[in-house]
Amino acid sequence: MSFPYGLVATDLDGTLLRSDGSVSQRTRDALTAAAAAGAAHIVVTGRAVPWTRHVLDDLGYDGLAVCGQGAQVYDAGAHRLLTSVTLDRQLAGVALAKIEAEVGPLHLAASRDGLDGEVLVGPGYAVAGPLPAVPFTDVSDLWAAPLNKIYIQHPTLGDDELAEAARQAAGGFVSVAMAGAGIVELLPLGLSKATGLSLAARRLGLRAADTIAFGDMPNDIPMFGWAARGVAMANAHEELKAVADEVTSSNEEDGIAAVLEGLLA
Repeated sequence: MSFPYGLVATDLDGTLLRSDGSVSQRTRDALTAAAAAGAAHIVVTGRAVPWTRHVLDDLGYDGLAVCGQGAQVYDAGAHRLLTSVTLDRQLAGVALAKIEAEVGPLHLAASRDGLDGEVLVGPGYAVAGPLPAVPFTDVSDLWAAPLNKIYIQHPTLGDDELAEAARQAAGGFVSVAMAGAGIVELLPLGLSKATGLSLAARRLGLRAADTIAFGDMPNDIPMFGWAARGVAMANAHEELKAVADEVTSSNEEDGIAAVLEGLLA
């Protein structure tokens, strides 16, 4: 049979990437075979472009990528930012004040807009992995340039609790995404991976009905809602598994390849 989807959308961390940051040869081969059968591959990640570019370059990936939780559509082959949505800094300030009024002081980081936008990290904020970041101590530095998102952490609340508290306190001002361990984000209101993926798909002449999507975290829920089929990894958050059409094996066990091989057989 011919491959039933024109678009394969994959999250990066916990989905396409193994825990060591690599992509297995089996998964590479399955994506290559899907491409040979006529399907486009789009990476859809919460990481902003500066934290994504090196991964895509290492993969030899030259297609479109949706970065920054849907804020950015990036042409990896041309190293060019095609679209970018920024966070209203005044609304973000109000949102932070409302959240802190409910839960107390937060540890903050922020992703600046642009191809080379720095990630600013404040006191107490723990960055996962060896990703480049610039420390700040004066909170006014946070607002000095356009931002894609703000990251928040709390000294005692878990990620799910913090995300829910942020939605309750500030959901009318910003969108809140839980994208991984220690990664709760404040985004432009209404923005999600589905927003960016729909823009990227339109550029390729493809639709939601053409799309199979793979992910592992609650920030992938909107993408699953948009795509014709959503596949959660075995290591996925329970909230995502609850809305998935299928659960495959983990990112360490070539879960994407297992599904694509079955569709290609």
